[in-house]
This record gives sequence, C-alpha cells and structure tokens, in this order.
Amino acid sequence: MPLGLLGKKLGHTRVYDANGVLTPVTVVLVGPNRVIQVKTTESDGYNAVQLGFDDQKESRLSKAVVGHLKKHNSAAVKRIREFRDFSKEVKPGETIGADLFAVGQFVDCIGVTKGRGFEGVVARWAFRGGDATHGAKGWHRRSGAIGQRLFPGTVMRGMKMPGHMGAVRRTSQNLEIVQVRPADNVLLIKGNFPGSEGDYCVVREAKKLAINSRRVLAIHEARRKAKEIAAGAGKTDKKAAAAAKKK
Repeated sequence: MPLGLLGKKLGHTRVYDANGVLTPVTVVLVGPNRVIQVKTTESDGYNAVQLGFDDQKESRLSKAVVGHLKKHNSAAVKRIREFRDFSKEVKPGETIGADLFAVGQFVDCIGVTKGRGFEGVVARWAFRGGDATHGAKGWHRRSGAIGQRLFPGTVMRGMKMPGHMGAVRRTSQNLEIVQVRPADNVLLIKGNFPGSEGDYCVVREAKKLAINSRRVLAIHEARRKAKEIAAGAGKTDKKAAAAAKKK
C-alpha cells in the first residue's frame, strides 16, 4: 500500500468537462491526515506510516489509545490506520491531504457497506423463490430443500441461507480521480464505492494500476516544477526590467 489516506464520504454529485461531458462523482474529504508515527525496519521490523483522521475528545478514547497518542505528541483523533511501505517521506506531526493524489490517478476505495439487517435468501442471495401458482403454498420466498437428499440430512458448508446482510468491508478498485481540491482537502472520484454518506473510508493508490498511477503522479510533479521555474523566471525578468527603468 504505497500511498493512502483516511477519509469521509461526503456525498455524490456530477461534474462537466470542457466538452460538456457529464461525470458522476463521489465527494470524499481526505484531510487533514495527521502523521502520528513513522515505523522503520530498524525500530519496528517493517516500514509503515500511521495516520490519524478527524479530531476527537480524549474522554471518548480508551486509555491505551490516549497513551499512544501522547507518546507521539499527537492530538486525539477518531480514526487511526497504518499504511505499509508508504512511498512519500513524512515526519511525525506533519499533515497531508488531497494533494497527495493527482487528477487522472487511479485509486482503490475501501468502505463498509450499508447494513440491511436480517434478510431472506431472495433479498440476500437473489434466489428465485418458489412458484406463485400450481398449488404452491408458503414457499414463495424460501430456498427449498437443503439436505442433499441424504439420511440423515446433511447441510453442506457454505450453504447460502437467510441471515444478516450488509455491514461488511468491501473494496472498489481502479476508480479514477476527476478533481483534486487541496484548499478543501477534497477528492472527486469517478463513480461510487460502498458506504453511506458520512461513513469513514480509505483511499489508497490502486494496486492493479500502480504503474499507471505513478506515471500520472510523475507527470503532475514535473508540471508543478515547470510552473515554479516559469514563475521564478518571470519574477527575475520583472526585476531586471524595473532595474533597467531606474537606470
């Protein structure tokens, strides 16, 4: 997991490009993420960066978490997560946000699906159900026989049956970043991913498209440096012109 941020799903909207093409997007607040701890192979046996997101009262945290945060001189946060092999060099106490990613980069978004409560096999597993006519009574939304016609009846492991639906961790892969708004610490990500509005999530660099993702970042960094050089040259030219006028 080279790059990643903790975030909160704010909602959904649409944006238009220069050609007027509509793109549905999910708005995700991804900052500020506070660097709590930087782990190294020498001190901890592996390389990782521990990030915290969203301020919280100390009284609402366990003593163990409060002690850990105080040990690393960090303010209380609601969510803490480690990202292994973090490719960006950071130091404890720093904050990072939306500018960690670039437009056109692909990311994986991890969220927890909406809870649906106890559901039957038709809603949970899309079973066909029983016949509605021809004498069928009381079997319209049931699964049918599950005993494998054995005596005594044996239910196979993993048999799809009624039960709790939703509230499970899921990952949507290879979603494209449409806009990056560093001032608001917001990412506009194409499409949707699991979770209700207001739920916490993780946005990480796409594992299956990491090469493409890093190429986009390299292009973005090169453009940023070119703009800085151009701005510096412009300032130098203005100073030279002002000096020439004075002479």
